[in-house]
Amino acid sequence: MKPSEFKSIIKARHLANLKRAIMVESSPGIGKTQICAQVAAELGIGFKAIHAPLLQPEDYGFPVIAADRSNVSFIVSREKFPVVGSDCPESGILLIDELSQADNSSQKILANLIQERQIHGQRLKEGWTIIATGNRVTDRAGANRLLSHLRNRLTTLELEVSIDDWSQWALSNSVKVEIIAFIRFRPELLNSFDPHAETNPTPRAWVEGVSADLGVVDSAHEFSMFSGAVGAGPAAEFSAFLKLFRKLPSPDVILLDPANAQLPTEPATLYALCGAMANKTTHDNFSRFMTYVGRMSPEFHVLYIRDAIRCKTPKNGKPCGNCNRCAVTQSADFIQWASGQGAKVLL
Repeated sequence: MKPSEFKSIIKARHLANLKRAIMVESSPGIGKTQICAQVAAELGIGFKAIHAPLLQPEDYGFPVIAADRSNVSFIVSREKFPVVGSDCPESGILLIDELSQADNSSQKILANLIQERQIHGQRLKEGWTIIATGNRVTDRAGANRLLSHLRNRLTTLELEVSIDDWSQWALSNSVKVEIIAFIRFRPELLNSFDPHAETNPTPRAWVEGVSADLGVVDSAHEFSMFSGAVGAGPAAEFSAFLKLFRKLPSPDVILLDPANAQLPTEPATLYALCGAMANKTTHDNFSRFMTYVGRMSPEFHVLYIRDAIRCKTPKNGKPCGNCNRCAVTQSADFIQWASGQGAKVLL
């Protein structure tokens, strides 16, 4: 299931106030936790995440023995759980992160929370949706098999990587354009997880381990840093792509004479160039870039336009409507293209 499809399901179920919890599984580093947080932000509701493997028994409720020793009551943390009487919003998403790494004793407690929506007699607020995340046992990422009665209380979905969904997210979250262009050129390297390898390329590794260091670490040390994040093979390919990217025709030079500026022919160069131009696009220069891109084959034409109009500051998951990128969609050139050549491909 693609992230965009998963987000749609969460929203629909939350708005319908369905109580059965969802368990979403995938290989490590795809962004399960971030997707849930994004949905909460887009819906304008509360969000709380508890990391199941780190919780101790007392975190679920601190026992208090009555003075006459006749019974034991529990004080449940109102900071960790959105129970009735807490300061949490009336509606939100409670994320039980890495549920499959919790030990059996924690799984038993969480099974009751998931099914009965209460913990030691303290009920969750009615408007809260429970979502659990976990890696697959086959990924060798510390995941345990869930207890059978817990698994039966969950609807399990498997999340997969989508290049389009990731690119859309990356363009709106300041991921370096070089990374986005490279992944578009080599999409199979966005998430190539091998449980037997020491280091793997994953969406998390590209963003946190490559994009963050790009332009910060001295170029002489880039390969070592990239290799430590995504593995030697992907790092070598990206380093080669990066050298090419840094020798591209300048978008500013292209703007001076888009009808005659040098046009590369190598696919890798065109992927990189489309990304660089899209990053520089504004309402004022879109027409000139369109002249240049119009000299390319249709697939690169579409690639450029999709990135050029992607809002960088979406609100509640939708274009803000006020930035330069959003203004591009109101230009005569875009409207003419979208109503003609782009009508069947720009979705």
